[in-house]
Amino acid sequence: MPTVTARNGTRLYVKDWGTGPAVVLVHGWPLNADMWEYQAVALFEAGFRVISYDRRGFGRSDQPAGGYDYDTLADDLAAVIEASGADRVALVGFSMGGGEVARYLARHGAGRVGRAALIGAVTPFLLRADDNPDGVEESVVDEIKEGLVKDRPRFLDDFGKDFYGIGWVTQPVSQQWLEWTHAMAMMASPLATLACVDAFARTDFRADMAAFSVPTLIVHGTSDKTVPIEPTARAAARMIPGAELVEYGGEPHGLFATAPDQLNKDLLRFLS
Repeated sequence: MPTVTARNGTRLYVKDWGTGPAVVLVHGWPLNADMWEYQAVALFEAGFRVISYDRRGFGRSDQPAGGYDYDTLADDLAAVIEASGADRVALVGFSMGGGEVARYLARHGAGRVGRAALIGAVTPFLLRADDNPDGVEESVVDEIKEGLVKDRPRFLDDFGKDFYGIGWVTQPVSQQWLEWTHAMAMMASPLATLACVDAFARTDFRADMAAFSVPTLIVHGTSDKTVPIEPTARAAARMIPGAELVEYGGEPHGLFATAPDQLNKDLLRFLS
């Protein structure tokens, strides 16, 4: 199924590898399904059916002017699952993609889901509020949007360095990897890129967390500057009964690329 048509006619690009137990990978902002390169290959080689797709507005999917709210995005995920014909799927969401997993479970239930994993996810609530004091300041969100409007290529280049924890003496990924993921980000619609900042930063998923009725793995880097661990992974672990929280000491947001062997090991252990 190279494409799946969502309920409102938006075509979503889908990669579907293998015939084993199904794992659906939901990518983060501002990338696309290709970000899962290390995980998709490892899961496929371990005998899983690996389904990954480009969120509407990103990568090779259609780029409509709207539909970048989480209700619509969760319904897009539902369309991918339905088209796959798979049952008891494992949902794995990275960063913004964790929100789709949460909202899917809240809107569609866990009837077709066997397990869930939140990797560097924005859930349950990223933005600072009186009842969420560890969240990200509103001004940070505004600065992201201003940077995208002023010079999207340059902003995304700078953003990638924090995303992967690159500093004066640290280079967790190659320059070529940085350039590749920058190109991936530039494939996205500028409208979608902007709208999804509001979606992942301002959507409150705390009510959705009650829908996690399946075994859940939470993985997060302790040095994540993009999605701080305290209001997200640690809060989610407190809200989801029986959730397993695995913290990667010193790892940045893009741990799917900076710690791929460890993440693959943890995912395979959890899924198996």
